[in-house]
Amino acid sequence: MKKIYLPILVGFCIALGIVIGVVFTENSYKNFLGQISLSTLQNTNLSKTDVIFKLIDEQYVDSIDTQKIEESIIPEIFKHLDPHSSYIPAKDIEEVNADLSGSFSGIGVQFNLQNDTIYIVDVIRGGPSERAGLVAGDRIVEVNDTIFVGKEINNEKIVKKLRGPKNTKVKIGVKRRGTKEILHYTIVRDDIPVKSVESAYMIAPNIGYIYVSKFGATTYNEFLTSIAMLKKQGASKFIIDLRGNSGGYLDAATRMINEFLYQGQLIVYTQGNPNFYPRSDIYAIGTGSCKSNDIAVLVDEFSGSASEIFAGAIQDNDRGIIIGRRTFGKGLVQQQIPLEDNSALRLTVARYYTPSGRCIQKPYELGKIDEYEKDILNRYEHGEFYSQDSIKQDTIAYKTLNGRTVYSGGGIMPDIFVPSDTSDISPFFTKLFNSGAMYKFALRYTESNRETLKKQGNWMQLSAYLDTQNILKQTLDFAEKQNIIGSERDKKISNNRIKKQVYAYIVRDVLGDDGFYPILNKDDKCVQIAIEKIQNQDELNRILNR
Repeated sequence: MKKIYLPILVGFCIALGIVIGVVFTENSYKNFLGQISLSTLQNTNLSKTDVIFKLIDEQYVDSIDTQKIEESIIPEIFKHLDPHSSYIPAKDIEEVNADLSGSFSGIGVQFNLQNDTIYIVDVIRGGPSERAGLVAGDRIVEVNDTIFVGKEINNEKIVKKLRGPKNTKVKIGVKRRGTKEILHYTIVRDDIPVKSVESAYMIAPNIGYIYVSKFGATTYNEFLTSIAMLKKQGASKFIIDLRGNSGGYLDAATRMINEFLYQGQLIVYTQGNPNFYPRSDIYAIGTGSCKSNDIAVLVDEFSGSASEIFAGAIQDNDRGIIIGRRTFGKGLVQQQIPLEDNSALRLTVARYYTPSGRCIQKPYELGKIDEYEKDILNRYEHGEFYSQDSIKQDTIAYKTLNGRTVYSGGGIMPDIFVPSDTSDISPFFTKLFNSGAMYKFALRYTESNRETLKKQGNWMQLSAYLDTQNILKQTLDFAEKQNIIGSERDKKISNNRIKKQVYAYIVRDVLGDDGFYPILNKDDKCVQIAIEKIQNQDELNRILNR
């Protein structure tokens, strides 16, 4: 009998245990809900996520850091949105904003990490480092009485050490060429301006060239200063170079565009959720200083957002010609929303449209950021950088002010397509460039000859002096010592580009960006075409359908 009933009894006990367990769990959960969370769950003002965090925070068995969990979850949420919405943690907010804010607090040097040591490439004029006595060519080896060299240091660590709140002090120890001992300086951090108009000079008779690298808080004022300077030197036509300019503040771009348009001409309009962001139009107010000056705008695949607004407004109003390659296609408007802990959301709230009604934004699918980020690579592999016929655009046509046909489909298509010039790029040049050997040579050469180089008055005189120094041979000899060796055929292909690049680096080390871009632009096809077109008034009128 025992053998018969024992399994039945055991089974009954197990079943009873399961039932008791279920009943206990349900009753406990009901008690749990009744005690602390039933009202929470029924509160329609709270999302499921809010409820889950509340339950975990109040009832979870172990002690956990809910803030840490939030910090890891929030970026995951943004991965399901468009490619340009993002979360900025509090620790990154200052660095993220500094690039466009127009200034940051620091010691005022441009540096390069070379041979595990901070090499000062340039000292900002009037900045705290210049006032303290630092000079270009110094190598920082100590920070706050601690050795700061070696493989463990990187750009991020350097920035964190050298930047800091205004009026705070940092002790710097430097090695200077010709001086055996370490020189010590106490530097009081100050506001350091961030330039966005990196070059402005007369590139041809009556033509001024302006390179704008981003649209920041100070861009418009820098731009006005450059325009006034160039007009004083005789400029009546302008080349505005926006290649590589990924955008920035909308206000900076629209104020710049206003300088070229007549009162009432549409610059751009935005449109989002009609309940929060209905259509908003921005018009020129007619106070611009260049309304009658011809312009050419240079763009490429890395010109985005505010750059595309600028190019689109100039093109749709037939105010100038757009030269280069199809722009990036970033036409989503982000609003930065600060949170209580000093972090922020950059949330897409609208889209940009050019005056003709074109949406600048290229296609994307929510949550598929990886595919979106491969777009530039896909363009390259498809041949778009080299052939206008390879460019895919929408078939929907729009009309400019003068009746020219333009298309949407992501980005701004230039009036004059200029393919990427790779005719003088060889495998040897690519290896040389990627290794940093040209830059390293330029730094060493400048360091050894700085006093002589400084005596050359401007970039043209300095370039002429370098012509007498056989810089190309010295560069190739330096590369060979670094085990970077190329065939004679490759050298023949790339010699001129190598020399130009090294000249540009040396001139920048001595004179800053004022000399760097003129060197690079001397045989830049995009620049040369722009000069040719705006010098020919009949050709310009034909292109713009005047």
